[in-house]
Amino acid sequence: MNYDTILTSINNGIFTVTINRPDKLNALNKQVMADLNSVLDDVYSNTSIQSVIITGAGPKAFVAGADISEFSGTAEEGKILAKKGQDLFFKIENCPKPIVACVNGFALGGGCELAMSCHFRIASENAKFGQPEVNLGILPGYGGTQRLVQLIGKGKALELMMSATMIDANNALQYGLVNYVVSADDLLNKAIEILTLINSKAPLAVAGCIKAANAVFNESLNGYDVEIDAFGNCFATTDMKEGTSAFLEKRKAVFSGK
Repeated sequence: MNYDTILTSINNGIFTVTINRPDKLNALNKQVMADLNSVLDDVYSNTSIQSVIITGAGPKAFVAGADISEFSGTAEEGKILAKKGQDLFFKIENCPKPIVACVNGFALGGGCELAMSCHFRIASENAKFGQPEVNLGILPGYGGTQRLVQLIGKGKALELMMSATMIDANNALQYGLVNYVVSADDLLNKAIEILTLINSKAPLAVAGCIKAANAVFNESLNGYDVEIDAFGNCFATTDMKEGTSAFLEKRKAVFSGK
């Protein structure tokens, strides 16, 4: 499928999604959000897609924020905008297939929020992270106030949000915001290396890990109960039988996702 603001490709089950507005530093406008929503529908339904990389076009930015030219209106319109952004990023966070952000430059505002909604992040050495919304008289609205606290702790998160300070890739690594920092040339290769390994595991078990880990931060759920259900659901699968048989037979398991 073709999109106005996004490029896609698939190789060995890894689906790469590139936000393609380099002249605007890949800023999130209404069309990008709509295209991302459609892309995620494909990710959820397309059985040939096992895992996903999200990145930005060009050498300067992952996503340098939301398109501020679209920011105007009433308080109610602002709430509607924030809700749409949160719903989209929940769709990423709750995807049963691993989604990794390859942050290749600026990840600011909505871009940082997009990266944080992914299951983990890999940064190039030139990456910069921040939530500078207070400079505009607003605050993060696409889940950033919640996920930044979850990822780096309340004190550091509040300092970054209230001061609008940017941090570089090494600080992001130190804070636990990213898993790895690599050269720009190695960014996608590192993600492919990790996802190739994950893709070799049992897909239903991987999905269960995502679901149970997300439940830690959902106050309406008991994460331990979610874990029990996910474990039980995997227990009678064909993949569980294959995995245990392969272990006992000292061979490599071949999983079917069933």
